Amino acid sequence: MTYWIVVGSEENMRIAEERGFDMFGFKSTRRSEVSGMEVGDRLIFYLTKIMKFGGIAEVTSDYYEDHEKVFRSVKPKEDYPWRVKIKKITVLAPEQYLDVREIGPTMEYVKKWPAEHWRLAF
Repeated sequence: MTYWIVVGSEENMRIAEERGFDMFGFKSTRRSEVSGMEVGDRLIFYLTKIMKFGGIAEVTSDYYEDHEKVFRSVKPKEDYPWRVKIKKITVLAPEQYLDVREIGPTMEYVKKWPAEHWRLAF
């Protein structure tokens, strides 16, 4: 099982939640990452503007392409076409979000970067 940090907006995580966490979409530039996802992998939602983790979901399908506009982007033509079906493991209420600034420096994942630049991991 692989854990994938999904970097995106709180709004798009909430859109997935409103849909019952049936699927999640990734930007058109992320095909290679999404193609590496396997059933049973976990998605950890990192919410960029607020620098917090908001939830975890499990991948339940191979990736597929779908251009139905579901998620929001500042780029009008971005439709997050690379998708996987998912199921919710846990989604936190905003007051429960985990602050990356508190736990990030201790994560094995961020040790690829110099200590003073750990935030580049996200």
